[in-house]
Amino acid sequence: MLTDFFESSARVQALRDGPAGTLLAEFAKDLVRDGYAPITGRRHLRAAEHFAHWADRRGMPVTGPSVPALAGFARHLRRAGRCPHFGHTFRQQILQSVRLFLTHLEAAGCIDRVAVERPVSPALITGFRHWMKQQRGTCVSTVSNYEVHLRELLTRLGEEPGTWQARDLRQFVLDGSQTCGWAAAKKRTTALRMFLRFLIAEGRCGSTLDGAIPVLAHRRLSSLPRYLPEDDVERVIASCDRTTALGRRDRAILLLLARLGLRAGDIVQLRLDDIDWKAAWIHVSGKGRRESRLPLTHEVGEALSTDVTSGRPPTDAEVVFVRSRAPFRAFRSHCAVSVIVDRAFARASIIRPSRGAAHLLRHSVATSMLRHGASLQEVAAVLRHRSVTTTEIYAKVDVTALGRIAQPWPEVASC
Repeated sequence: MLTDFFESSARVQALRDGPAGTLLAEFAKDLVRDGYAPITGRRHLRAAEHFAHWADRRGMPVTGPSVPALAGFARHLRRAGRCPHFGHTFRQQILQSVRLFLTHLEAAGCIDRVAVERPVSPALITGFRHWMKQQRGTCVSTVSNYEVHLRELLTRLGEEPGTWQARDLRQFVLDGSQTCGWAAAKKRTTALRMFLRFLIAEGRCGSTLDGAIPVLAHRRLSSLPRYLPEDDVERVIASCDRTTALGRRDRAILLLLARLGLRAGDIVQLRLDDIDWKAAWIHVSGKGRRESRLPLTHEVGEALSTDVTSGRPPTDAEVVFVRSRAPFRAFRSHCAVSVIVDRAFARASIIRPSRGAAHLLRHSVATSMLRHGASLQEVAAVLRHRSVTTTEIYAKVDVTALGRIAQPWPEVASC
């Protein structure tokens, strides 16, 4: 597979005769399989060759411990960086390629990675994590969000819950509310309240201590949902270049957000098996791992089929949407979808009225449905809200319905 990246037979032979010729040949096979472009594959192979020669000169086997070797190679690159043509960016690219090479060796079983030291979670947080999973079925991401606040709590009050006082817990919540918004402060109180319930169940603190957590004042439905006018939504969708594979993929993603109101996380988790092409349904696993079924409209279905058949790169990934650059794998997180939507906004020259680019299209779906006569129950079904009370906030932007029930101001003629 080295010949896929190098045309010179002498260069290929030099790589094979080097200190890690067999390993580089196997590495090249992986690069071809993952769809790397020739110019990118050559860069990775040259960096791996550089690393192999450096290790050979020092009598270090390439298949030895990877972390110490990588640290030594990084120091070597910094010393070599005195050359004016060997800048910081170039050094980082070499290190990135060497990490990819070592990852390939680890996957092939050639080396055992030395574990990087990570901070050990306190015993209380470890127990809380297991308790939340077993007793409440909480997902990992939710517990991870809680742990940010709990680590701060243990640092401040210590790891002996029996010594905690109600006034200290209240002050911890109040101090946090001064430095963050209402949503983050509420998450702080929720995390603390759940942690105290765990401690009470384990007999580690008083049974009434969770009552000391204050409730933060917040007027429900006090804000207006941010949304885009329908014309702007169409401009965002039309900004995708349908003649390119990347444009077809991005257009399919935007249509799922703007027509079906999917969340960015739903896009990342969507699999090929979730689409029922014959019955025109799409199955979505949303918040709380709740399964829902949404109608697959002609417009959305055509965009998805076009992306799958002529836009999706060759890959074994089961997800619908994959990266546009090698390695062709699933998106790492929902942030990738937000970046795609942000770029579409920039192409359409539209300024976002609020944060959360992907969620902004979800709000726009609900607003558009209400203005076209849909009921709150119908909007809640499309957005997959557990309760219609969550959907009530969109009633505030239904100007037509509000105008019919608005009462005239006293002593002022009605409009």
